[in-house]
Parts: sequence; C-alpha cells; structure tokens
Amino acid sequence: MFGDFMGMMGKLKETQQKIEETKKRLDTVTLSEESADKLIHITITANREIKSIEINDELLKDKEQLEDYLVLHVNKAIAQATKVNETELGAVAKEGMPNIPGMDMFK
Repeated sequence: MFGDFMGMMGKLKETQQKIEETKKRLDTVTLSEESADKLIHITITANREIKSIEINDELLKDKEQLEDYLVLHVNKAIAQATKVNETELGAVAKEGMPNIPGMDMFK
C-alpha cells in the first residue's frame, strides 16, 4: 500500500513537470484573429499573452468603431487561445492522472 502511494506521488510529480513544460511550449504557440474586413489583426500566444495588434489606418478615423473592434477581436483571440490552452493542458493532466479507485468521475 505504501509503495502504491509513493508510486502515485511520483506519477503526480511527473505530471506536474509535464504541465510546466507544456505551459512553456504554449508560450511559443501563436494564434491569429483578424476581422473579416481585415481592419484589425491580433496575434496572441496559447498562454493568452497578446503579442501584437495591427490596426488599419481606416479604423483610426472612428474612435468608437476602433474601440468596438478591439473589444470584439481581443475577446475572440483570448477565447481561441483559451481553447488551445485548456485542450493541451487537459490532455497532459488526464494522461498523468493515477488510477485511484473512486476517482473515475474526474476523467
């Protein structure tokens, strides 16, 4: 029984290390969000860090429209990055979950 516990703890530590490695890797995964009319383009990492925002000069003429575009497309970029982030980290966590009786409901 004690050996099982030590093995489980080792597996959890290994999974935690894989999660940290995955987080570092997700810093290098970039995603793009662009408006249909190509007036704004946002680049974001899978860890939800905005890398760049490119704004067409046409949008600079209308402050309200620019604000609307920024809110809409930054939120879309964040949602896209969150989906990738959760999928990747979830896969690593699920893969490393030890088989504990009664814990099936968390898979």
